[in-house]
Amino acid sequence: IQSADHTMEMVIEVARKLREEHSFRGYIHLKTIPEASPALIERAGRYADRISINIELPTQQGLTKLAPEKNLARTQGAMGHIRGKIEERFGEKRKPGAPKPPPFATGQSTQMLVGADDASDATILHRADHLYSGYRLRRVYYSGFSPIPEPSKLLPVKPPPLVREHRLYQADWLLRFYDFKVGEIVTPDAPNLDLALDPKLAWALRNRALFPADVNRAPREVLLRVPGLGVRNVERILAARRHCRLRLADLLRL
Repeated sequence: IQSADHTMEMVIEVARKLREEHSFRGYIHLKTIPEASPALIERAGRYADRISINIELPTQQGLTKLAPEKNLARTQGAMGHIRGKIEERFGEKRKPGAPKPPPFATGQSTQMLVGADDASDATILHRADHLYSGYRLRRVYYSGFSPIPEPSKLLPVKPPPLVREHRLYQADWLLRFYDFKVGEIVTPDAPNLDLALDPKLAWALRNRALFPADVNRAPREVLLRVPGLGVRNVERILAARRHCRLRLADLLRL
């Protein structure tokens, strides 16, 4: 832990020099570790726009097998501390009349490896959803496992298909911006995403009875589930149909 704190101190000192000695006002993203002391994390947040602690794998079982020095509960505890500092900065935990707290990062993120263990896409997405809702993470990054020469016998010999990482990012987008639930994207019968189909299209094909949707009458939550319609175009449709009835040519212009 002392070595970890020393490494963190050097990283924070670089950020401090950038801010205070070189007047750098751009984006700084600092990575920390669960073992870092709360005081060091608070110092890191003073100079960084975003802080991240990599969770690495979605389950403690996977960590115990491949990275026994890591602990899921400890990592989430550190994330909870960071969330508290962010909320404190923006006044969510401040009492009326209390002094304004020192500056702190505006968000946090994490990363999970894909394909290093046998965790299904459902397990990965449930963990991501828990982190978004419980710790207010800005982003969960998914990184496909890449074997090295002469790897441990515990690790797979081949990397997962690159498209799996891409599908997880698409599913993650549905959770964050399209009001989908994990149970709608993956199911007990199909715990892994279809590599051949966009997860939004895959959901639509499983729920054909809900279509077609009338773009002139359907509520926002239905339009968001139409394959091919993104958040921006849904907002454009909602704004335009207040003035006239939309036709195919109008949609093409969008």
